[in-house]
Amino acid sequence: MEQQRTPLVLRDLPIPEPGEGELLLQVLSCGICRTDLHVVDGDLTEPTLPLVPGHQIVGRVTQLGAGVEGFKPGERVGVPWLGGSCGHCWYCRHEKENLCDSARYTGYQINGGFAEYTVASADYCFPLPAGYDDTQAAPLLCAGLIGYRAYRLVEHCQNIGLYGFGAAAHILIQVANYRGQQIHALTREGDTDAQAFARELGAAWAGDSTQTPPVALDGAIIFAPAGELVPQALRSVRKGGRVVCAGIHMSDIPSFPYDILWGEREICSVANLTRRDGEEFLPLAAAIPVATTVHSYPLEQANQALDDLRCGRFSGAAVLVP
Repeated sequence: MEQQRTPLVLRDLPIPEPGEGELLLQVLSCGICRTDLHVVDGDLTEPTLPLVPGHQIVGRVTQLGAGVEGFKPGERVGVPWLGGSCGHCWYCRHEKENLCDSARYTGYQINGGFAEYTVASADYCFPLPAGYDDTQAAPLLCAGLIGYRAYRLVEHCQNIGLYGFGAAAHILIQVANYRGQQIHALTREGDTDAQAFARELGAAWAGDSTQTPPVALDGAIIFAPAGELVPQALRSVRKGGRVVCAGIHMSDIPSFPYDILWGEREICSVANLTRRDGEEFLPLAAAIPVATTVHSYPLEQANQALDDLRCGRFSGAAVLVP
């Protein structure tokens, strides 16, 4: 039975004031991510309510909070999913702030970018490459950054499977092409539009996720939140291959026979992102250059955009524009 979903409500809110270490941003665009769906649909159960969602924010700095250095009014910055961490635990001290137990997330515990203005910690804002307009830059901040973190776990591989060909996959295939790797795209059953889109972007093969690619994969990344894809991917990777679960939420993984894991195959997950991921990926995206395919919606159509993402009605990424 499908769970009851409560649509977002458009409200007039006061412009927030930046606190110490924060920036006040005029939102220029905000990408829509499947994680936003998990927040809105209640799959992620610890939001700070009431909440403004959205965590792929392109904003213009309009005011600096106390103590902020390195930014100036008028500058364009990007705000990702990870919005803050404690700064002193073992994870934070070893550049693994993505695993901090006290981490806070944009559009989940911190009001996000489905708005005209928002505030963000200056420590977690990134300068954006000049070659991207506001809508094209937005998907780089989650689909790009968390996708890149997942990609780094298979970047040594030649034949890579991408399960779910959405916003992240359409960015990563361009990175893989740039590095001479082969991408095999696996989509929901019958999604010929996504398969055609993958081929247009240079996929060596594209088919249903129920199929086995024509060659043994060296590694695979699962973007779709479907636990049943884990055994399927294990059956498709060679001995010594790695399956990366890239989503923040996934349905239960069914039991599977040991023989498809045996042979030093690995399953691992990716959690959030680090600031280093942004420092590495954003210049790389500009150097390739990665081109993002975006579908823009006015802010007032946020619910329509979320539903179009839920139902797979577009290829690439959705972006809200205030």
